[in-house]
Amino acid sequence: MVSVGIVGASGYTGAELLRLVAQHPDLELVCATGDSQAGGVAAELYPSLAVAYPDLVFEPFDADRVAGLDLVFLGLPHEASLALAPILHGKVGCLVDLSAAFRLKDASLYPGWYGFAHDQPELLADAVYGLPELYRSDLKGARLIATPGCYVTAASLALTPLVQHGLIEPAGVIVDAASGVTGAGRGLKHSSLFATVDEDFTAYGLLDHRHTPEIEQVTGAQVLFTPHLAPMSRGILATCYARPAQAVTTDDLLAALSGCYAGEPFVAVRRAAPSTKATLGTNAVHLTARYDDRTGTVLVLCAIDNLTKGASGGALQSANVALGLDETAGLTSVGLLP
Repeated sequence: MVSVGIVGASGYTGAELLRLVAQHPDLELVCATGDSQAGGVAAELYPSLAVAYPDLVFEPFDADRVAGLDLVFLGLPHEASLALAPILHGKVGCLVDLSAAFRLKDASLYPGWYGFAHDQPELLADAVYGLPELYRSDLKGARLIATPGCYVTAASLALTPLVQHGLIEPAGVIVDAASGVTGAGRGLKHSSLFATVDEDFTAYGLLDHRHTPEIEQVTGAQVLFTPHLAPMSRGILATCYARPAQAVTTDDLLAALSGCYAGEPFVAVRRAAPSTKATLGTNAVHLTARYDDRTGTVLVLCAIDNLTKGASGGALQSANVALGLDETAGLTSVGLLP
């Protein structure tokens, strides 16, 4: 069995990791830390965990407690992960960071987009980007994995094949994406209160959302990204617009996506428009594309669950690849419907 520690297990991504680890045949949870909930029973905060973890208590973080484990997930704020990774790197088999601390390869981008200076250039260079559909070969044997942002996962899987095949112009790409409220984390904020979110649909992060440079890094495109908050708990629907770089049809676009993701265990390319509920609780990626001859526009849509494929599920999938386990272990591609 692979010994596992989850640092920051009391947040939404941590709770999702607990759910996924519980159904993984090769993983054994050793410790789950949550400083803000230390001493609290996990099943009291998240009753959904009661059967799998009836006696699990959140622990305060202790580096010695996780040292020597085969696999450690960091579900922490960006700067906390940046400070902790050097302490744990090399002392655990595989360290998987769900924050943005090691996503951007250009350290100079961090002050402008994230508000802090990156002081770990060696680890930044060593980190492998955790999107198996595009970086699988790099992930094999990886010791430090940077899990992509949730919006980035959806937009990158939608756009990257079309950019790489020269089907769309890499400049002037537009990504409009809507996310469920869990994307903002478990912290209490006015913007995520029920009375604020219910019956509302809002755009935020206009022109400066921090996922923008990450989408550009992965896709190789210049992107105008506008995120939206939708009145739902989970899910992301990304709607992407681009200009064709050559004569294309809808069939050409679908063929490019299908060819890129042929054999991928979690990706479905279909003519039908994707929906967030179809991916609920899964590591699935639902994609479609269209070419609008009237306006000369390429349209690509992607639906994922922001907590699973967009965070904890993607992290587990990458860890499976890194450790040589079945890539699909602990994960499902079948959504909860109705």
